Amino acid sequence: MQSTLATWWTIFQLCVAERLAYRGDFVLGTLMRFLPIVTQIFLWTAVFQAAGTQQIGGFNRDEVVAYYLLTMVARAFSSMPGLASGVANQIRSGEIKKFMIQPIDLVSYQLLARLGHKVVYYAVATGPFALVFYLCRGYFSGWPSGEVLLAFGISLLLSFLLGFFLELTLGMLGFWFLEVSALLFVYMLLNFFLSGHMFPLSLLSDNLPAPWGGLIEANPLKYLAYYPAAVFLGKVPADQLWTGIGIQALWTLFFVVACRLALRAGYNRYSGYGG
Repeated sequence: MQSTLATWWTIFQLCVAERLAYRGDFVLGTLMRFLPIVTQIFLWTAVFQAAGTQQIGGFNRDEVVAYYLLTMVARAFSSMPGLASGVANQIRSGEIKKFMIQPIDLVSYQLLARLGHKVVYYAVATGPFALVFYLCRGYFSGWPSGEVLLAFGISLLLSFLLGFFLELTLGMLGFWFLEVSALLFVYMLLNFFLSGHMFPLSLLSDNLPAPWGGLIEANPLKYLAYYPAAVFLGKVPADQLWTGIGIQALWTLFFVVACRLALRAGYNRYSGYGG
């Protein structure tokens, strides 16, 4: 047990060191992600002025800006850039064989790699996030209650696990398809809209006829960005707060199981030849 923990700790340290190898590029890329905030503020100010209303989809202008800032935090947890495509490429190139013949679990290895990535990302981005939220504090009406903050924190952790296992499951389509880039591109488009990263999902679900509005509300992608932000802003009714967290946990469990089943089925059908 002790040797196993030492092995995983070594792998985690290597993953962190790998992210720090090109730290200048990593830091610059992280900081550049904050530039669209100014654009979003001007954009939504113009939208509300053109609409001539104080509320759109249950949000006023300040709440939309606050929502966008919170989705940036949620996406910092749930986004997994390069995970699905990386696993698919490992399958196609034959690199996946090392996980089949060595006592290293692919899922655990990838999870440690993502944890290493997130640790470095948070170390770089925490300061800019704090500064941005301080400068934009006027868009928030105040701190939510302790229960809501607890639910928000749990939702962020679940969004990380959900995003990880969902993308890893998609990457394992490489066992069945030689090229999955087109499928991943479609997924990225759907993710951008249906996760609520572009705008609050209530703008869609409240204005679409049945059953489309219900499908928007039921999709698992909303728990990657929309739901944590909605929880913090008090857009989730108190009597539905923990029910929503439970549904998010069930979606996470679903993709944990789907990931493991896909890996087992993929290993059973995989054939690798040569060195």
